[in-house]
Amino acid sequence: MLSEPRSGLLAAWGNALLAGFVSPDDAVLAIVGEDAVHRVEGVPGESAPVGLTLALGRLRSLGVTGLRVALPAPGHPLGLSGPPEFNARALEPEEAVICYGAALGLVPEVYEAGPDGDVHVEVVWHCLAVREAPPADVPSLGEAERELAEALRDATEVLTRLDVAGSGPMAEAAIDAYRARAERGREVLAPGYPPRAVRVLELAQRVGLLVSLAYEHGHGGAVSASEMSARGVALRPVERTARRATVAAYNAYVEERERGVR
Repeated sequence: MLSEPRSGLLAAWGNALLAGFVSPDDAVLAIVGEDAVHRVEGVPGESAPVGLTLALGRLRSLGVTGLRVALPAPGHPLGLSGPPEFNARALEPEEAVICYGAALGLVPEVYEAGPDGDVHVEVVWHCLAVREAPPADVPSLGEAERELAEALRDATEVLTRLDVAGSGPMAEAAIDAYRARAERGREVLAPGYPPRAVRVLELAQRVGLLVSLAYEHGHGGAVSASEMSARGVALRPVERTARRATVAAYNAYVEERERGVR
């Protein structure tokens, strides 16, 4: 979770576009990011892949008024609602976008091309049928914020006790440096999202970074198999909590629509 998922960018800026907060050009620029191009395949009424601008316009004409995020993992269909065929497709990249207002979902497929040092990335979003049902295991923003605070505290205590790299001052410095880099030139979420959603997403990213640092930067004093196992046991629920909170933040726009806030 060191970078925003493509599904998150598509949902956040797609929602901002659907609500009229940003122009199509600005939305597409934010969604594509550093990738070369994004196309959408399987849009109803289109016989060939189309660009994001046309695809989002077509989805709006089909009744889509919002976009949700799903970040499933094996054994955890987070944000999905079925059918099994779509869920299985979304599990490959471990992310998807679910349309609100029409029974459609979007799953990204990423292609890399070009020689070493000049690789460019193209993304094809596959538009597929989904089941209209509540998304699986997505907490409210308030629940997500409380769970994140507890998970961050518990994980730090456990990892410090195990002397795992990723739980001390070096980790804090790395997190602060990452956040400084991330905050330059990017907007968290997109126009139209409530401040609490921004706060939850930032905290989820911080927790996700802590988990990544603990996995990637050595073992510290945890050298035995039992200590390594304990580290995994400590990190798995924290990682799950961060993913749930990330989905809650991206989905906050649609949840407010459902509650009639907008």
